[in-house]
Amino acid sequence: MKKSLFFMAFLSLFTITAQDSILIKSKVANAIVELRDFVSIPNDALNPDDIDSNLFWLRKKFTERGFNTSILETDGLPLFFAALPVDDNKPTILFYMHLDGQSVDPAKWDQKNPYDVVLKSKDGDGWKTESFSELNDDINYDWRLFGRSTSDDKGPIVMFLNAIDILRKENIDIPYNVKVILDSEEEKSSAPLPQAVRTYKDLLKADFLVINDGPVHVSGKPTIIYGCRGITTLSITTYGPLNPQHSGHYGNYAPNPGFQLAQLLATLKDSDGRVLIKGYYDGITLDDATLEILKSVPDNEEEINTNLAISTPEKVGSFYQESLQYPSLNIRGLGSGWIGDKARTIVPATATAELDLRLVPESDGDRLKSLVKEHIKKQGYYIMETVPTKEERMQHDKIVTITEGSVTDAFRTDLANPFGNFIVNTMEDKFGEKPVQIRIMGGTVPISPFINELKIPAFIVPMVNPDNNQHSPNENLKIGQIAYGIQLFHALLRTPQ
Repeated sequence: MKKSLFFMAFLSLFTITAQDSILIKSKVANAIVELRDFVSIPNDALNPDDIDSNLFWLRKKFTERGFNTSILETDGLPLFFAALPVDDNKPTILFYMHLDGQSVDPAKWDQKNPYDVVLKSKDGDGWKTESFSELNDDINYDWRLFGRSTSDDKGPIVMFLNAIDILRKENIDIPYNVKVILDSEEEKSSAPLPQAVRTYKDLLKADFLVINDGPVHVSGKPTIIYGCRGITTLSITTYGPLNPQHSGHYGNYAPNPGFQLAQLLATLKDSDGRVLIKGYYDGITLDDATLEILKSVPDNEEEINTNLAISTPEKVGSFYQESLQYPSLNIRGLGSGWIGDKARTIVPATATAELDLRLVPESDGDRLKSLVKEHIKKQGYYIMETVPTKEERMQHDKIVTITEGSVTDAFRTDLANPFGNFIVNTMEDKFGEKPVQIRIMGGTVPISPFINELKIPAFIVPMVNPDNNQHSPNENLKIGQIAYGIQLFHALLRTPQ
């Protein structure tokens, strides 16, 4: 009885008939079976054999649904492509998802095998394992499936396949050409993707791109995201003595690279977190209409601050969504000498800071890296790309080695784009409430190659729960989100634009 009440409460959120609810419920049950099977195939992009096994599974499942499939070779691991028969009179939707997953450390999971899906229910502050046989009579939409890639990103792929099943059962003439591209190296930054999109440009041709990755807004409401920040990196190393030296003998004499690095890093930002490098925020303007959209996102900043355990956020923006509209400059790691129980009384030989720079469309990653390097030069440092020799150390008072990472560009689609309006209207019609519209999200999805090469608008339409632990131990997918994803894919593919 309790399970039925959960189910009916969930269904009351959606404008669907009783007959529809029975069909959706049956597809959720089928999706759980398929997802367990799919997740059981390890998908670590560091292991090419894993990817081959996943490609075999995908080809079988998409072919069963009437798709023509291809394995697209790249400079790295292959991409998976699927398409329904094309009608030149129809607009084309291209869906992007990824089949690879983060590596796992089984010792940190609350289950023996992260690739063997475990069903759990909430039990106080923790989770209780349930038997899958409990789903035979009814489905509790609050229960969760725990396993690597249940949410990121195999869950949405399975939701899509089961939405196609419903459309076929209804004998719907889908008003679009449907193409799907599945990345096998998304968790490795998709290095082969830009060239692959250029190579297969004609095959991937579409009118708009829908990315099904990441979680819905923390409110749990239907969500559409119009862009994501890009990323690049810098590694900065300062130097002291050639080898670590006894701090009693050489403290006050040998320059300490830790202090040098700390003083250098302190020049990059003010006490409110704003970057002090001239020109870093150039080109960014936010008009009243944009600010209104940003403020419409139902963020609870008090809750965010409590979850982060911070009393005062940085002041790059006046509120959370505004802060995401600017490029960031982040210290993602620091190292010098030894710490903790291994600490030694030395003057270290080197100190290193790893920086990441999150990019927005107005900022060019190479330009920002150049601005950072020029700033460091003005602080009196001799900049090198390699480790200095002994002779070079003795020629310069302050030396820094800077290693640059590659650039993944940001993207952002105009908020007034007609395809975006179509997605918003479809969500509102289906779920009876306005979706959360996010101008740009903080994370990075490697979509810029599609934008740059295909010249099409792109939208992120996330499907999974915001507390899914993606990339972490105990990744999970709420069963209710499977129902949500199936219904949303179904609505998008049957509603004319």
